[in-house]
Amino acid sequence: MTARARSYAVLSIIAGGALAIISSTQTWLDVALDAGATASLTVAGAKGFTLLAPLSLAALALGLALTVVGRVLRYAFGAVAVIIGGTLLIGAGRIAIEHPVDAVSAAVTTATGLSGTDAIDGLVASITSTPWPWLTVVAGALVAVGGVLTLAASHRWRGSGRRYRTDNPSPSAAGSATGAAASRPHDAIDSWDDLSHGDDPTAR
Repeated sequence: MTARARSYAVLSIIAGGALAIISSTQTWLDVALDAGATASLTVAGAKGFTLLAPLSLAALALGLALTVVGRVLRYAFGAVAVIIGGTLLIGAGRIAIEHPVDAVSAAVTTATGLSGTDAIDGLVASITSTPWPWLTVVAGALVAVGGVLTLAASHRWRGSGRRYRTDNPSPSAAGSATGAAASRPHDAIDSWDDLSHGDDPTAR
């Protein structure tokens, strides 16, 4: 159960981060401007929500790091995951529900050369959203849930043990092995070993 909880937490954070990264490259908003201004505009997620790409990458890195860090860092990373997930959820949810003008102002300025809140407000006729902001809400929820699972269960996760460590034998063990070898009868194999070292076993 412990390993399963750890897998759920890590996969939830990584899946949320990956979905958010994909979303950052997709069209979030379609902007219709007043007649005569220019053609309609499309705004990608990374343009409408500037924190989306860095937060998504941070979530991915954090999820991967959770597989190797110790207990103290697990708690810290779990808390960070909750913050990242909450920020993604709130930011994307605001855009999906409100269709704010500030999310498209940079794209409008680039297309028309106009800037300033009043000028852009007067230029924008309508803003409609695609499903991608809502999918980013889901991504943020996944990251946050992974963080909560980490905080709740990471104290039961097993650390990365030294499973593959090879220890040198202790002197007492080596001495025991030497004593065991000395106590057994001198056989044909030992005679061949003596010959390979230049000793004549028949001369004994």
